[in-house]
Amino acid sequence: MKKVPYVLMRGGTSKAVFFHEKDMPPRKNWDAFLLDVMGSPDANQIDGMGGANSLTSKVAIISPSNVPGYAVDYTFAQVSLAEASVHYKGNCGNISSAVAPFALDEGLVPGDAPSATVRFRNTNTDKILESAIAVADGMFDPEGDCAIPGVPSTGSAIRMFFMNPEGAVTGKLLPTGNAVDVVETKRGPVRISIVDAANPLVFFTAEEAGFTGKELPDEFSAEDLAHLEDIRSAAAELCGFASRAEATAISPGVPKTTMISPPQDYTTINGDNVRAVDMDLCIRMMSMQKPHKAMALTGAICTAVAAMTKGTLVAETLPAPIDGILRIGHPGGVMSIPVEKDADGSIKAGALRTARRLADGFVYTRQDHYSGVQNKTSKPDT
Repeated sequence: MKKVPYVLMRGGTSKAVFFHEKDMPPRKNWDAFLLDVMGSPDANQIDGMGGANSLTSKVAIISPSNVPGYAVDYTFAQVSLAEASVHYKGNCGNISSAVAPFALDEGLVPGDAPSATVRFRNTNTDKILESAIAVADGMFDPEGDCAIPGVPSTGSAIRMFFMNPEGAVTGKLLPTGNAVDVVETKRGPVRISIVDAANPLVFFTAEEAGFTGKELPDEFSAEDLAHLEDIRSAAAELCGFASRAEATAISPGVPKTTMISPPQDYTTINGDNVRAVDMDLCIRMMSMQKPHKAMALTGAICTAVAAMTKGTLVAETLPAPIDGILRIGHPGGVMSIPVEKDADGSIKAGALRTARRLADGFVYTRQDHYSGVQNKTSKPDT
């Protein structure tokens, strides 16, 4: 066995194992190492750090940046549960919110003031993020009264902005060049809008896809999930990520499935009642082919950008143009996303998140990934 220093962080509504890049094995062995760490492939991840859920099977790899303008580089990895694969396409907004606290606590940025603003680069998308965090005694101060849907406790508010998030993965805000495309499914044609900002998402209306738009995660049947994945796979092909037949295996994380509907009353997964007047848009999102229990932050950022992009289904579904804040109703509650468009047309979108250091120490791998030995089940990065 090999022991490696790690930190377990909650960022927003997700958790990730954080590593310093200097402690990682050679780059060619990253996939095998991360599968070993998380206990994949195994749906229960019983022999690793993963939590048997796509929201907790995540990794962040951090290193000091040599490029002026930002403090650290951050690479996000989504580790599959049942498959021997690790995916680096796209970013995770929730885990991004834990990067600045990690960097401060680990001494990668100074903390000699009551607050700190940390600019960092996500290497997956080559995009810049900026987080303002609270500081106490030179360390991140997690205590506060900021509450976010999907997290039972409160914490200090992390104000995070995605700077110019357009074209994060494909290089284009509208990867197909169209605000709306049409794909054929077994249930008939469905209009879609593929938008790439922070992460690429495929939007379609609940009505056209045969849903109400207020379904909770456990209310989707296997047939429903297959239908949603069929739409997503068609969008993946249009983006050039993979063929429609191979999209689930080759590009399961992007674009992300996003079903939208006008504001409506519904009950959250916690039994709370949400009113239509408290939102601008109702959304149900998928994460790695499973219904998301809340709303991915990068998905919320992309939705806000899509709402300000003329001709998209998101813009068409809004009851009125947004004025600085987009309120998104999701299974866990309502998320508010500040979004601004400058005179030159550039967009800055952000969110309030909380984060907390949960554990640190050493993780023990079953194999030695530092001497060139690779896990035979590892799948090369695609």
